[in-house]
Order: sequence, then structure tokens, then C-alpha cells
Amino acid sequence: MESIRPLPPISGRGAPTNLRPTRTGSLDRAADGDWLDTAEDIDGAAPALRTTVTVEHPRTIIARNSSPDIGFDRSINPYRGCEHGCIYCFARPTHAFHDLSPGLDFESRLFAKPDAAALLRKELAKRGYAPAPLAIGTNTDGYQPIEREWGVTRAVIEVLAETRHPLIVTTKSDRILRDIDLLADMARDNLVGVAISVTTLDPAVARTLEPRAPHPKRRLAAIRKLIDAGVPTQVNISPIIPAITDHEIEAIMAAAAEAGAIRASYILLRLPHEVAPLFRAWLDAHYPDRAAKVMHMVQDIRGGRDNDPDYFSRMKGRGVWAQLIRTRVQRAAREHGLDKSFPPIRSDLFRPPERDGQMALF
Repeated sequence: MESIRPLPPISGRGAPTNLRPTRTGSLDRAADGDWLDTAEDIDGAAPALRTTVTVEHPRTIIARNSSPDIGFDRSINPYRGCEHGCIYCFARPTHAFHDLSPGLDFESRLFAKPDAAALLRKELAKRGYAPAPLAIGTNTDGYQPIEREWGVTRAVIEVLAETRHPLIVTTKSDRILRDIDLLADMARDNLVGVAISVTTLDPAVARTLEPRAPHPKRRLAAIRKLIDAGVPTQVNISPIIPAITDHEIEAIMAAAAEAGAIRASYILLRLPHEVAPLFRAWLDAHYPDRAAKVMHMVQDIRGGRDNDPDYFSRMKGRGVWAQLIRTRVQRAAREHGLDKSFPPIRSDLFRPPERDGQMALF
């Protein structure tokens, strides 16, 4: 990995650099030229980065996985890249496959898949398709800001609602409330479950950690509104970052319980590939007083490395610190009634969409 050349702080962006991945043989690159707006911020800080969206036309839309520590085997990503700009996002390295930076490019050079709903309809209509819960938002957030204009996520959920196909949604945006009509309809048949991610309750921390994600209070309010609409919703404390957000575990649990969440889950910080040097640069920029301590704890949790890719341990970690966090999560979940199982999602109501203009007979 090339050494990071940090940029001046960029308002509303998470990554402190546009580090290029060496896995593609490219060199490190700082954002410059037409990636930057010409107008400067009022306070004289570095100019803001524009968000650009490229249309992508994939041949299929359902991604499959066989990971034994993930509770679903299929997912849809309406977008590539994510404008929320969360510095910890484990999906950042996927931008390297487009010869783009997992840093600032990941959060400003986005891809949209407007054909997603049509492709989904086609795949669901195939003979022999066997339904099972389909996940949205597990790689990049389907409710990131550009969903407001593109509406790809809603179009996909419309197809799933029509065909009574089971759905799991993970997001850190209250924009999901726009689709509460579809989700409530599916919830009446036990076809949907939602997880709202709350990483911190501190808006100052959130502004640097996940700069374009909605305020934590808006996410908690979204939990309440989804629950009131009959949509089973859990809080996902993800990721828990040692010495940055881990002290908030109990407070987040209490706030989520007050909002009506039915259960809680968590994931410890993951730093695969380029995420590790980006996160280190973020620490140096925002928490220089404890950067070494944070990484020491991370490496203790990850067996002496910045990242542990092994199944099962990659989500929860190992060692003393990981066990301490696990114990605190379990204790707080019990105290606030968030240790229940998620209601089972039905797959037996699926009805294939029309195929070649005709209804499927079987």
C-alpha cells in the first residue's frame, strides 16, 4: 500500500485522502482538477467535492453469497459507492475494481443501477426460482442521499412487495420512511425486517465519522415510526469502535429501547484492505491524542492485525477486549429487553411476476 498523502479537511466528506489501491497496480492520487468544486467554503476551507453519478447497466442484479456467518444468501445493491462517507465502511475497497479510490472517490463518484427493478423482475420470473430473504443495504446504503432523485431502492421494493418476496433492509438513513407504505404492507404478512444502524449518539462524532448520514436522533425517530407502522425494526450498533464509540453502548441501547426497537445487534470495527490506512489517517486527523491507543485495541481484537477476515470472528473479534464488549452488549440488551429473537420472515407467500407477458402457472 502506498503511503497516504492527506488532504486538507473537506467539509461533508469522511476520507482524508483519495488513496489509490495498489491491488490494481495504480498509484496514490490526491483529489484534484475537476473533482473539486471551484467555489470555496465560506470559512476558507478546502473546496467541497462534487458528487457525480454514473449509470451502470449490469446483466443481473441479485448477488449471491455462501458466507456461513451471514444470515442471508442473496442481496441487491442499487448503488456502488456511498455518499454517507462513513470512514469505517468495509465496502470501500470495492471501488478498486473500477480503478477508483476507496477514499474520496468511494463517497463522491457513485454508480446507480436504474435497471435494477426490471432485472429483478426478470430474475424472480425464472423457472425454479426459490425465494428466501433478500437483503438491501448490506454493502452500500440503499437510502443514501442520491436515492432521493434516483429512486432505485423504492423501485426494487415495489417489485418485492408485488411478488410477496421476503426482504431485509439495513440502513442508517431515515429516508427509509418514504417507503413506509410498502414496508408496512409487507410487514402485515411477515415479509420484512429492518435494521437501523446507530453508531454514536454524539453529533460531533457523527459529523466526522459518517458525515452525510442523518443525525442519530433522526435514525431513532425512524425506528419509532417504523415500529408504530408495524414494521419489525432492530437497532444495529455498528461498528463499535474501541476508545471512540464503545463507551456509548449502554446509552445507544437505552435510546433504541425507548424508540421501540425490538432487538439489538452489533459488529466490531472491520478494516479490510484500504480501509485500514484510511481509518488510520482519519484517526490522525481527528483523534491524534488516542490514535495509537485505538489501533492497539483494534489489533488486540484482531489477533495482532488491523483486520481479521476469518468467518465468525470477523464480526465479533477475539480476545479480552472483544469479550468485554460482547459482555456489555449482552448485559445492556437484557436490561432493555433487546435480547429477543427477530420475528421469522416468511418465504411461502411468493408469487412469481409475469413472464414474457403471461402469468406463471406454477
